[in-house]
Amino acid sequence: MMQTNAESNRAADEAPELDQVLTFQVGSAEYGVDISRVHEIRGYSPATRIPTSPSHVKGVINLRGTILPLVDLRIRFGQRHPEYGRRTVVIVLRVESAGRSRIVGVIVDAVSDVHDVPPSAFEARTEVDSSTAGSFVKGLVTLGETVLVVLDVDALLSVKELGALEES
Repeated sequence: MMQTNAESNRAADEAPELDQVLTFQVGSAEYGVDISRVHEIRGYSPATRIPTSPSHVKGVINLRGTILPLVDLRIRFGQRHPEYGRRTVVIVLRVESAGRSRIVGVIVDAVSDVHDVPPSAFEARTEVDSSTAGSFVKGLVTLGETVLVVLDVDALLSVKELGALEES
């Protein structure tokens, strides 16, 4: 069955604009984020803890004059007592929330690769469980025989958590 131009345009409008995905490891799992949201990748350094912040917010660091909150994805996804080693890195991401753009660092075990993603390989989140990690899923990408979970970076910190960190 042939698609009309209108149907083709509507399908293109509904598909997310994912050209490339940065992949990384959190525990034994591999995840990805839209590369257009990645500001930079840097080595892990200890953060200054903010009292009353959630356990997954390790604290803040000074990134060239900007206070950057650090979120440990292992803790955010329910893992306990993560270890920080030579491969531990911080991915600095641009997060959009409450009509504002902010940068947030996420602590991961290692960065893997950057993959080109054809639109046909992306499947928007439909039926993903409602667990903590499931609430951060933007969609799935099929890369050969592998299915990669692409995270919704805007959901990693709530508006309330970001506001509380800014007030501190």
